[in-house]
Amino acid sequence: MATQQPATRPANPRFSSGPCAKPPTFDVTKLADAALGRSHRAAVGKAKLKDAIEGTRDVLGIPADYRIGIVPASDTGAVEMALWSLLGARTVEMLAWESFGAGWITDVVKQLKIDADVKTAEYGQIVDLATVDTKNNDVVFTWNGTTSGVRVPNADWIADDRDGLTICDATSAAFAMDLPWDKLDVTTFSWQKVLGGEAAHGVIVLSPAAVARLESYTPAWPLPKIFRLTKGGKLIEGIFTGATINTPSMLAVEDYLFALDWARSEGGLKGLIARADANAKAVFDFCDANDWIANLAEDDTTRSNTSVCLKFTDDRIQDGAAFAKAVAKRLEAENIALDIGAYRDAPAGLRIWCGGTVETADLEAMLPWLTWAFEAEIAAQA
Repeated sequence: MATQQPATRPANPRFSSGPCAKPPTFDVTKLADAALGRSHRAAVGKAKLKDAIEGTRDVLGIPADYRIGIVPASDTGAVEMALWSLLGARTVEMLAWESFGAGWITDVVKQLKIDADVKTAEYGQIVDLATVDTKNNDVVFTWNGTTSGVRVPNADWIADDRDGLTICDATSAAFAMDLPWDKLDVTTFSWQKVLGGEAAHGVIVLSPAAVARLESYTPAWPLPKIFRLTKGGKLIEGIFTGATINTPSMLAVEDYLFALDWARSEGGLKGLIARADANAKAVFDFCDANDWIANLAEDDTTRSNTSVCLKFTDDRIQDGAAFAKAVAKRLEAENIALDIGAYRDAPAGLRIWCGGTVETADLEAMLPWLTWAFEAEIAAQA
């Protein structure tokens, strides 16, 4: 007999890992003050971009002497800007435990042709951070593996008296995890992740040490205009006050300003972390209560509280990839959970976004449906 469908449905079925769910109070009419049809270089545009930068500093607690810039091409553009502009001065260690980290290795080793020290781990695991020489080397890593659900447990492995730079892709960590700014020299993210903003814009945060490197080191390769952070050996300060390298979407900026205001109303960073932790706990508890599904992250201390990746463990499943896709398809067809399939390069399974813009009640309503979809698919397979 087919399992009966649960009576309760999520109010919002959006559990995509990017672009992520909008804040619960979002309404498009709240963007009415956007500087549309105006130059971003006009006073109104500059003011809104500066507000976005300073709002980022305020909510994330970024030190006053760190520069914050809005750059093109989402988090990818921000990471590439850092790699092309800063690497080559010292030995580089590349760390990866998921798809995007592996992509940064490809860019550094094959495109920039840097003979880097590469350390990788399988999905669900993390590299031995004790082997990383942050004192002498530049280090590139993702704080949270968006496609693997594995995050670094802390920053204790990063030297306080380091001579190298730490370059951190923090796109699914910023606004959901407490980033230790004194340990990070270059930090990148996109507001389309944890705050559910509109895509295409990236943010890059530079420590004083990163600025010093930019002003004292010239890479051996030519830099495309879109990656240039200096001119005449000096930092282009305008980038960090709202004079973006290329034309930003002022509608997307307005949307980000709304999201920052919502974040403040939820208690700022602490409130956002608490919301993500509660969401992730709902999924973790569900996995603990069911022996047919488990967290992809093998160590509890490295489990993500945003991009929670799951794997099916039932011995009756004949084709893991086909089964996971079928479960996700059933949930989408019922408008219960949208976009929760595992990332294309990741092991077969599901990926459920648990960032702060998701309501815990929606996750709690969705999870019984996951049981329904699993049991329905097991029955169909039989």
